[in-house]
Amino acid sequence: MNTIPISLYIHLPWCVRKCPYCDFNSYALPQDSIEDKYVDALIEDLEAEILRLRLRMTRQLHSIFIGGGTPSLFSAQSIDKLLNNIHQLINFKPNIEITMEINPGTCDQPKLIDLHAAGINRLSIGVQSFQNDKLKSLGRIHDKNDAINIIKMAQQAKFTNLNFDLMHGLPNQTCQDALDDLHTAITLQPTHISWYQLTIEEHTPFGQNPPILPTEETILAMQQQGMALLAEAGFKRYEISNYCKNGYECQHNLNYWQFGDYLAIGAGAHGKITDPETKAITRYCKPSDPANYIYACHSESFATLEDKLREESRLPLDFMLNTLRLTEGVPAKLFTERTGMELASITPQLKNAINQGLIEDNAERIKPTPHGQQFLNQCLDIFC
Repeated sequence: MNTIPISLYIHLPWCVRKCPYCDFNSYALPQDSIEDKYVDALIEDLEAEILRLRLRMTRQLHSIFIGGGTPSLFSAQSIDKLLNNIHQLINFKPNIEITMEINPGTCDQPKLIDLHAAGINRLSIGVQSFQNDKLKSLGRIHDKNDAINIIKMAQQAKFTNLNFDLMHGLPNQTCQDALDDLHTAITLQPTHISWYQLTIEEHTPFGQNPPILPTEETILAMQQQGMALLAEAGFKRYEISNYCKNGYECQHNLNYWQFGDYLAIGAGAHGKITDPETKAITRYCKPSDPANYIYACHSESFATLEDKLREESRLPLDFMLNTLRLTEGVPAKLFTERTGMELASITPQLKNAINQGLIEDNAERIKPTPHGQQFLNQCLDIFC
């Protein structure tokens, strides 16, 4: 089990303001900066987690992802301090992928240069749309020019691995609008595009007062024509909503989808660890309120909410929930390697999914069919 890759997720929970569609654990930026206290708490949290999980250290860190919130609100000096301390606590694999989310309007050229020098080698830029009316309807703080400028600044700062987050199915969006966003993105030469449909979450302003969205027929046309456009431009669809140039799959997210392990630090961060001896899988999360999180770390209480996935009946769904998002699926042997269960234990469910045309009939690989990709929830129901 020591061969299971282990990643690190770091949550920085503040934004200039919260977008009306967002249900992530994020908060409006406080007037009194607590950046230094929070970074110190993150370091203390990781120190305690390594000791608690006895990870000092035969496993190298596979990847790091700094998400939010809007991580680019933090100074490059704080990011540099954080990464240096992490590296002192845990070994990095060679050429480790270190991603940071940034939002247009919260970064400039000097900061990007300093972030690159600090060790950030992949940026995930929250563009969402290149059309100002769509950005306004989403409550974004940037406009089209801000997005284009930050992309060009990142390229000038020698970032060669860039992801653009783009949404479709937006209020008042036509199929041509969605395709225009993709055309603009492609001309700016990213290595990766996350292109996903806007979903309305219950406990958000959009959930309480839903905007008028495109019809299902329009959204289907967006998806079909958009996927064709991305394929023509050389972007491989390797996950339901993710497309990349050859060799630029997001290594951090691949580890999630391949049911790898990941440490988690920061307010509301979620982690997953496999015990190398018992093979028990534990999921945990940190206190969601930033003030409570800082207090817990400094008081050495390190409160976590744990959910031990010891019941074998729950593991197949948890495994499939991740791996079936991948268009190529995973080797069948990975099920046993990552869950500790025999593949034969889910033979009836696999046969059922194969008979329904949801999973390919392939003894060497668990791979969704195109129909299974389109109707993933139907496939997952079989493993409940």
